[in-house]
Amino acid sequence: MSDHTTALKGAMQIEGSLGVALVDSSSGMALGTAGSPVDLDLDVAAAGNSSVVQAKHRTMSDLGLDQTIEDILITLDKQYHIIRPL
Repeated sequence: MSDHTTALKGAMQIEGSLGVALVDSSSGMALGTAGSPVDLDLDVAAAGNSSVVQAKHRTMSDLGLDQTIEDILITLDKQYHIIRPL
């Protein structure tokens, strides 16, 4: 079993997980997904959320911050996303 498959399966073990994606943040392409949340296309979510990470990196660069993103929390009325860039 590949490392990313093991990581995806491990992430699905987190209580409340409905779906997870391993994403190339520069292209927005989902390299792997697990789970099948209702009314959520993980590939589309991967691309959209990578745009959020890219915007945060641009803002940090504009501010001259030499830091890493620990996580980003996006709360919606019916679901939430936690983005954790590597």
